Amino acid sequence: MWQDILTAVSLFLIIEGMVPFIGPNFYRQAVLRIAQMDDNGLRVTGLTIASVGIFILYIVR
Repeated sequence: MWQDILTAVSLFLIIEGMVPFIGPNFYRQAVLRIAQMDDNGLRVTGLTIASVGIFILYIVR
């Protein structure tokens, strides 16, 4: 179980690190847009991303 959790965290960090490495200007612009969003917009975005992740996990597992 711990191996699966650490694998998931590692993959998350790799993917999150690739975005600013590959496109630093895109990353900077995305962070600025996120900072300008209101709380409800952020919540909806977070819920959408989490739902997609759950759906993909359901399909894979």
